[in-house]
Amino acid sequence: MDFDFPAEDDPRRQAVRDWLEANPNPSYAQLASAGYVVPHWPRPYGLDASPEHQLLIDDELTKAKVNRPGNQIGIGWAGPTILAAGTEAQKDRYLAKILSAEEIWCQMFSEPDAGSDLADISTRAVRDGDSYIVNGSKIWTSGGHHADFGILIARTDPDVPKHKGISYFICPTDAPGLTMAPVVDMTTAHSFNQVFFDDVVLPAENLVGAENDGWRLTKVTLSNERVGLSSGGSLWGAGPSATDLLRIVREQGGVDDPLLRQEVAQLHCEAEVLRLGRLRVLSARIRGEAPGPEASILKILADEHGQRVMEMALRLAGTDALLTGAGPVGELSVKSGSGATENNLHTDQFPGVDPVWHYGFLFAPALTLGGGTFAVQRNIVAEHVLGLPREMNLQKGMTWAETRAASSR
Repeated sequence: MDFDFPAEDDPRRQAVRDWLEANPNPSYAQLASAGYVVPHWPRPYGLDASPEHQLLIDDELTKAKVNRPGNQIGIGWAGPTILAAGTEAQKDRYLAKILSAEEIWCQMFSEPDAGSDLADISTRAVRDGDSYIVNGSKIWTSGGHHADFGILIARTDPDVPKHKGISYFICPTDAPGLTMAPVVDMTTAHSFNQVFFDDVVLPAENLVGAENDGWRLTKVTLSNERVGLSSGGSLWGAGPSATDLLRIVREQGGVDDPLLRQEVAQLHCEAEVLRLGRLRVLSARIRGEAPGPEASILKILADEHGQRVMEMALRLAGTDALLTGAGPVGELSVKSGSGATENNLHTDQFPGVDPVWHYGFLFAPALTLGGGTFAVQRNIVAEHVLGLPREMNLQKGMTWAETRAASSR
């Protein structure tokens, strides 16, 4: 694809500028109604925008300092799944309010005893007439205490292979019998929750797709999640990026040590590779193609890159940067597209954290665990991109070709 933006006199640019002139300081609802929240979605939610058109819209909104709603799980994960597999009634009920951030969403997938094997869930949803009765527990539910709804996977058939007996539900967080307990991490931030289901009743109309077809939809959600978690900021798409750090380094006079300077340059190279990779995925998504294994490749690269950004920031700042309120390389008086204010780098995803750099130093080790661990992502790439066998059995004297042939039977 062509990575250059369309010319300044492109009529599609003028259309966005005319709209912004008629709608100064637009609300999230106005942006959603105009199709500017998800322009690549089909109408009436988006504009059926081509990759070039979407990048153009992004560019114009950025220049006008217009922010889209921050309902990440709703817009990025729940919304696409409902759009792909939901009923018309579900689309009419939920999508507009997702796009306007009138209703915030969370994800109820992981379980305390399942580890990295997401399909090994024990939360049950038992059909009872026109409803399902849900019992069990979920964990690592980001932002659940602020959410109105969650996307929930639960086991509806325990007598079939684990991937076959899962269903996908829309779950209101105020449902009777649903409770949450905060999970406070070492950063002292309350970002996560454990969710408990005690005879929670969900109407059958809250089932997305067919019963027992939830694993297929879960993979749709996870692919979108991994694309989202690999976006620009170093903290799963939020917070400061390598570009922010390099800008600060330049403003502080650069670095003199040649080896350190080479490492800083490497961060720039990694950031550029990730930017181009995201544009490739964006192009595929806008063409209507579901994210594939390339989403896992990007997540592997982005998570480790994010850790290196935070490690470099800490090295440049010195050990006193671990003190509350400290940050890298002196004053952080910069502006950024990553959610910065004039005096510091902040992000709405981490409320109460000042500055987000300090939060990032402590949070960065989790980047290769959340949203699918580094090991899970590498398994996906090995099997679905490289075509490697699921298990090696060389102890039995089998050759590589024999092992691969046996794994495909």
